[in-house]
Amino acid sequence: MCNCDDHDHGGKKLSRRAALTTGLAGTAAVAATALSGTAHAQETANPYAEPAEPALPPSDMKLNLSRAALVVTDPQNDFLSPDGVTWGVIGASVTELNTVENIETLFRTAKEHDITTAVSPHYYFPTDHGWKFEGALEKLMHKIGMFDRKGPLNVEGFEGSGADWLERYKPYINDGKTIVTSPHKMYGNDTNDLTLQLRKQGVDQVILAGMSANLCTESHMRELIENGFEVAVVRDATAAAQLPEGDGYLAALINFRYIANAVWSTEEAVAQINAAAT
Repeated sequence: MCNCDDHDHGGKKLSRRAALTTGLAGTAAVAATALSGTAHAQETANPYAEPAEPALPPSDMKLNLSRAALVVTDPQNDFLSPDGVTWGVIGASVTELNTVENIETLFRTAKEHDITTAVSPHYYFPTDHGWKFEGALEKLMHKIGMFDRKGPLNVEGFEGSGADWLERYKPYINDGKTIVTSPHKMYGNDTNDLTLQLRKQGVDQVILAGMSANLCTESHMRELIENGFEVAVVRDATAAAQLPEGDGYLAALINFRYIANAVWSTEEAVAQINAAAT
């Protein structure tokens, strides 16, 4: 990771490393304490387990690879690297779900079958720090310099920064075939050109993965479905923060089950792709 600039907020400078080791790490400690009290209950009742007797109809989604795409939200260091500024609160979820490896499996499988692949990144430019009002997560992301770049036409300091791709994903993303959309500024793809890019490829089915589950990934799912896409979310190729305010992954998983056309594991997604290719 690069040493990124300090950020001045209200006259107080906060470096990315300081934010990671103090603010977020402290929050993570509080979260860990709060979650430890439920450890025994989770051993006997996994909160992420599929319902034994589901009430909702089962998925009947079948892939047609000629009109399908893999879409990955925010496969960036600030979410997925231990050096990223959110690792203190998101690392446990990423590790438990094997998210980093599962996203790579999806990238590799999509490339093997020549499936349209798109990445929807999150970048903040200096002008974005001048917003007159912000939600809770916006305030936090701006404070810690998450996804910061020096400008829309400036890649100085980008390589290895928190905004850069996780190193192991670069061969898939930088192959000259993967669509890299304009950045989304909030959580959903209504602020970037993902829908246009997919429509121009004749895509109406999306295999959705990436970060983070209850924010950008869920917002992309909702926006894509509202725009007429059939969406399968890969539940273990995403992850979310665990905070005293709640478990972001559990919140997202519930909504995936309620809204998505399908919710697959990475193994199931690969099987669906392989079956569609035969």
